Amino acid sequence: MTANDLIILAAGRGTRMKSLTADSPKCLTLLMGRSLLDWQLDAARRAGFESIHIIGGFSADKLPRELVDFINPRWAETNMAATLFQADELLAERGGLVAYSDIVYRPEHLRVLNDDDHEGAILYDADWEALWRLRNEDYLADAESFQTRDGLVTDIGRKGVSAAEIKGQYMGLLKFSPDIWREISAIYKVLPGERRDRIDMTSLLRLLLEKGLKIGAAPVRGGWVEVDTEADRDIYEKTLREAESLGRRWSHDWRPER
Repeated sequence: MTANDLIILAAGRGTRMKSLTADSPKCLTLLMGRSLLDWQLDAARRAGFESIHIIGGFSADKLPRELVDFINPRWAETNMAATLFQADELLAERGGLVAYSDIVYRPEHLRVLNDDDHEGAILYDADWEALWRLRNEDYLADAESFQTRDGLVTDIGRKGVSAAEIKGQYMGLLKFSPDIWREISAIYKVLPGERRDRIDMTSLLRLLLEKGLKIGAAPVRGGWVEVDTEADRDIYEKTLREAESLGRRWSHDWRPER
């Protein structure tokens, strides 16, 4: 199944960005002179996506009005899965690719994910350790378990794990066909209300695996970053400038080749 729609989850405030998100969504944080959202939209359009939908919430009026097709009115009291389910009807009808709003990536990453043969799939970075070591001296502190077998996810999202339990890191890019989305929707909607509100995306993926759904795992190497804190942004900019001064291309430089 090849998707034609890209859904960007941009409802949360991103409190770990502190003052940078005091009055605007996290995806409008600047990185190398452009907002995270601008980088995403550029990558999506280069990858051939013309049908792009943003799910807003906090300060949604600051987002491009023509792209905000959904709003999570309870963004402050719910987690990312609840935001995604604002697009329930669209996904049940057409399926689509889904992206977190605090990541940037190369256009080919969307193509790799879209080319995956599974009805549901996620993208993961096999070169994750280089990025995690850059972001955190204790690089395993924020890493999560990730294992695959025969192109399918078998384990994801456990904290406090060893490096041996991490084949890669899930990047916040997903794909769903209409058929698998309807299965996911049925599982989600029978959860108790508080759990529906609080479940995050990796916990939802773990639940789907427990229910026997097959989730494909499409690998890439580098070429993306997650901006979770102001420190993340600063270290990425410093690393890019240092690489450029030496005439090199940083492994996680998300920008398309010039």
